[in-house]
Amino acid sequence: MSLLSSQGDQEVMAEINITPFTDVLLVLLIIFMILAALVAPPGFEKELPNKNPNSSTQNKNKNDIEVDVNNKGVIFVDGQKTDETGIYRMMYEASKKKPHHHVSIIADAKAPYGIIIRILDAARQTGLEDVGFVTS
Repeated sequence: MSLLSSQGDQEVMAEINITPFTDVLLVLLIIFMILAALVAPPGFEKELPNKNPNSSTQNKNKNDIEVDVNNKGVIFVDGQKTDETGIYRMMYEASKKKPHHHVSIIADAKAPYGIIIRILDAARQTGLEDVGFVTS
């Protein structure tokens, strides 16, 4: 099956009509975009490790600065209760007392995420770079 040009001569048109092919590709693109939106998670979901009292005593080091956070957001630095604004002062005092300067954060899974960020910021500002989360 050959097509003739409009000029009336006997030449065969060698052009391919790509319009149906483009339509199929656009439909496939839309389908994949919808599927990708359905499969992707809706946003960042935090998963803090659960606090297990047995795990903190197993790997306990005398030189570690322990920061405990419970599910209500109460902060304890080496056993002393503090709040979000006092965490900076407490971390500074604890870094002067302990020679090793390792911070172990023991947080409840339901602890407010903003407090964890505040603790990390306080550690960074006081020069404590060795920070770790204690997991169960």
